[in-house]
Amino acid sequence: MKTAKLFELLSDGLEATLRDDNPWWRGERLFDLPNMRRWAFAPAISGIKSGLTPVTVLRGPRQIGKTTLVNQTIHVLLDEGVAPERIFRVQFDELPQLKKLTEPILELSRWYSEHVLGKSFHKAAKDGQRAYIFLDEVQNLPDWAPQLKHLVDMNPVRVLVTGSSALRIEAGRDSLAGRISTLEMGPLHLREIAELRGFGTLSAHLPPNGLGPLKRKEFWLDLRRVGETHCELRGKAFAAFSERGAYPIAQARPDQPWEKVADLLGETVIRRAIQHDLRMGPRGQKRDEHLLEEVFRLACRYVGQSPSQALYLDEIRRAMNANIGWQRVFAYLKFLDGTLLLRLIEPLELKLKRRRGASKLCLCDHALRAAWLQEVVPLTPEGLERSPHLSDLAGHIAESVTGYFLRSIINLDVAHFPERGAEPEVDFVLTVGEQRIPVEVKYRRRIDYRDTQGLRAFIEKAHYNAPFGILVTLMDEPGSDDPRIVSLPLSTLLLMR
Repeated sequence: MKTAKLFELLSDGLEATLRDDNPWWRGERLFDLPNMRRWAFAPAISGIKSGLTPVTVLRGPRQIGKTTLVNQTIHVLLDEGVAPERIFRVQFDELPQLKKLTEPILELSRWYSEHVLGKSFHKAAKDGQRAYIFLDEVQNLPDWAPQLKHLVDMNPVRVLVTGSSALRIEAGRDSLAGRISTLEMGPLHLREIAELRGFGTLSAHLPPNGLGPLKRKEFWLDLRRVGETHCELRGKAFAAFSERGAYPIAQARPDQPWEKVADLLGETVIRRAIQHDLRMGPRGQKRDEHLLEEVFRLACRYVGQSPSQALYLDEIRRAMNANIGWQRVFAYLKFLDGTLLLRLIEPLELKLKRRRGASKLCLCDHALRAAWLQEVVPLTPEGLERSPHLSDLAGHIAESVTGYFLRSIINLDVAHFPERGAEPEVDFVLTVGEQRIPVEVKYRRRIDYRDTQGLRAFIEKAHYNAPFGILVTLMDEPGSDDPRIVSLPLSTLLLMR
């Protein structure tokens, strides 16, 4: 597109919006940025400054702090002396004017190069002034990946991309192979809750690079000792997590009643995903918003479990008084998985054969369940002692928390092991290289020998190559005296990252 034509399109309010969204161009700074930086900040700023790939992708559900992290990264670059005109930020979910542009990423980059940077990207890089480009919620653009590929293939720029749709981000991976590194940022980790609430600080137990430590039993024993050593900090943070979940807005404003927080989560996270992110299907076909809500409601109701097809269909037909087929329901489950609000944990595959069984439902945060169903379930030992009738439900939620937490570790293969014949069920199986680590969640005060049957049976099968297993519990007391089983409470497991 010729520059004159491009300027004509941008002149209709879009140019003013872009300049407003990049206040550093006029010597201003962003106001009221949080002091706390989430765990993804360090790898994100390292990636955009000197990563192995020209593009760093930061993905995660809505409202977990991706835009804040982008703004903090820009702030640090400016503090380090990067000239303001070298930084270009575009928030794609707030610019309906972009519909006028055929190739928004490329056309906006050309405009920025000419009218702000004042030189070509190649000339800037040669002058030691390489441009940094930040593209927020880029997955809302059609054909964003080919445009981004062309941009970084033809120009020496560094790019940080954020997105709240795993499906749309993953759809772009093939054309961007070798050009992107991915970070997945979910709700707050337990140690981040502790820092945000002022309880104290603690380093992550799992190093940021590589999954190798997970294969060592000593790693898990050390993690248990970390929890015991920092039991006061862990207890305060886990109590806050139990009460309000792990969304930043919920923990940043503990002065606000839960009812207000629940309404906000329902409106800005759940309904935003259902009404905005998922309203359009392939080829512009509209999706059934009511069905999406019902599928999400079922996911909340059966969190941590693996409902059968028949259960889904019976419940949905009863709720909607309509004959809905399984393929449609499953497609909507996959859409929700794509928003990262939900993770579908699939049955374990062995020898290229998947075990029979349904997907296990793991929500990104139990607070979403509490907000959507208006049902608060405590997770602390003290809370469950006051409400023992909620213990079974708390167990399912603890299993969901465990599954989502493990599944959010990039490149970690997480599956579940359904019961089959004489082989008992195992809640989760982690695969690192050729080794497997079975994980069982028993969220109760008293655990007996029968509760570890699944772990022991899995470990004893030599072809599964599982030298030890993990038992996730409610309390600190060991749940097994079997030396092959490392038991640790959920609150300690959540300190791993």
